[in-house]
Amino acid sequence: MAQKGFYFDMTACVGCKTCQIACKDKNDNPIGVNFRQVHTFEGGKFPKPWIYFLSVACNHCENPRCVQNCPTGATTKRAEDGLVVIDQDACIGCQYCVWSCPYGARHFLEEKNVVGKCNGCVDLTAAGGMPACVDACVMRALEFGDIEELKAKHPGAVPMVAGLPGADLTGPMLLVTPKPEAKK
Repeated sequence: MAQKGFYFDMTACVGCKTCQIACKDKNDNPIGVNFRQVHTFEGGKFPKPWIYFLSVACNHCENPRCVQNCPTGATTKRAEDGLVVIDQDACIGCQYCVWSCPYGARHFLEEKNVVGKCNGCVDLTAAGGMPACVDACVMRALEFGDIEELKAKHPGAVPMVAGLPGADLTGPMLLVTPKPEAKK
């Protein structure tokens, strides 16, 4: 199985949130529901302040807790590409998967009584394209593809940075080129 994942270049991201908006638009999400989120971290003090941004969505984990805790089998990890997807027809809206995800990547869609999340834009990638967030990134700080190819292309990237809890349990398929402040 080829495992798909995301690469994020923290050194290039300017925090514009275009990736977040593109995802929201593509999925027609209601206010307050963002399958991709850009988080801001800042600190230091004059004369050496620092800031960095972290763009995260579903990490399509190697060992997804959401799949393990879904009582109906609505959440699965696809064999062909390792993407974690939800069959919303089988979802009963219990939110066990929401509570199981250490990344806050799942969202209860109240008007539909189901859970939604990033699915790697399976419709776009099946047609040979890229996820909406990747195509929208003006700084080209996001990439998507086979995780082993992304590792080879970005040898300095790390699988975990400060701010990502539970990575040792789930094995997120997210590579990051971090800023020095994010390594602390």
